[in-house]
Amino acid sequence: MRILVYPHAMEIGGSQLNALQLAAAVRDRGHDVTVVSEPGPLLDFVHAHDLPHVEIPADRRRPSVAVARTLSTLVRNVDVVHGYEWPPVLEALAAARGRCAVVGTVLSMSVVPFFPRTVPLLVGTEEIREAALKAGHRHVALLEPPVDTDSDSPGFDGSAFRAAHGLDAEVPLVAMVCRLVPELKLEGLLAACDAVGELARAGRKVQLVIVGDGRSRAEVERRAARANDLAGRRVVVLTGEIADPRPAYAAADVLIGMGGSALRGMAFGKPLIVSGERGFSELLTPETAPLFLRGGWYGQGPGSRGSGSAALRDALNVLIDDPARCAELGEFARELVVSRFSLRHAAEVLEHEYERAVAEPARLGVDAARSAAGLLGYKIERRYQRIRGRASTDDANATPVLTPQERR
Repeated sequence: MRILVYPHAMEIGGSQLNALQLAAAVRDRGHDVTVVSEPGPLLDFVHAHDLPHVEIPADRRRPSVAVARTLSTLVRNVDVVHGYEWPPVLEALAAARGRCAVVGTVLSMSVVPFFPRTVPLLVGTEEIREAALKAGHRHVALLEPPVDTDSDSPGFDGSAFRAAHGLDAEVPLVAMVCRLVPELKLEGLLAACDAVGELARAGRKVQLVIVGDGRSRAEVERRAARANDLAGRRVVVLTGEIADPRPAYAAADVLIGMGGSALRGMAFGKPLIVSGERGFSELLTPETAPLFLRGGWYGQGPGSRGSGSAALRDALNVLIDDPARCAELGEFARELVVSRFSLRHAAEVLEHEYERAVAEPARLGVDAARSAAGLLGYKIERRYQRIRGRASTDDANATPVLTPQERR
């Protein structure tokens, strides 16, 4: 098959990295795969994996009429366009006009209501799949975020990472690798700074490294400085964005994260504390794993240890002085991610979905009108919220499908 893969962005992030990893994996299964995207740091991955690339402008409306025109020239020679998140899917539909199949993947925490319901859809959790089916989507498949368990593995050497960032080689290291943005991430980042600062003030040997960058960096830096003042020494370190964060995962003793970052950390055989919103922190164990396998690597509301920095502090207390427990939970995490989230398995699932989309072309009909009307309403509401100063940057992550009651 001839496939055009269109990630929604090219900054360092889980959804777009998954898109590119899967593009390379599907290509390696014998298909002709081209990536269309804006410029950005992840272009290095595209070039390193010898994937043909078509560039579109980074500064554009979403969805963009100009991008749809570009796609319309490309779809003449492809069988499937695979868009990640809703703007690429809508642009692909406008360009395709029935000349090729369109497949959409949403790895955000919810599916926007105006997403075309006749387009074959892949989502990252069973709860989101069920919600999409209930909302009227015709075909929704589960594609859990894949991990390259060969590249990301316990054998990777992270010894130089601590020295490069002034981290104590003898003190247990907690790591977070994520974008520093308000949507989903910020609350967990601030709670981690507070928890580590409080533990260090109480005399516990612990340090935290935060790898990533984004719009909330200044706020995270302020909270890290407060934690360092509380501890009376440097216990929280921000490295900024690192194109290849494997050394950080490998150097850590404990990981805090959600989504694809959590899964990637598990591949390194490290114990994981899953973070979320509204105070959620929960240690990954054989008992809690079913919760995350169904709902995704995220949570809302109090977990079994309570909420906020106190819950995170309690989870860290279980691990930082118990190397045997760390090793036990790290081994469990590695076995789980290899058995269920391997890149090879995900590529097989995706290949099947492409074949199905080509064999059973979607007929938009009134669905196109419903989607267009919904998009117009969304744009009007967004403009109103911007005027009021309340617009979020990432709506599908600002309103997760999961509720606190469902998580409990």
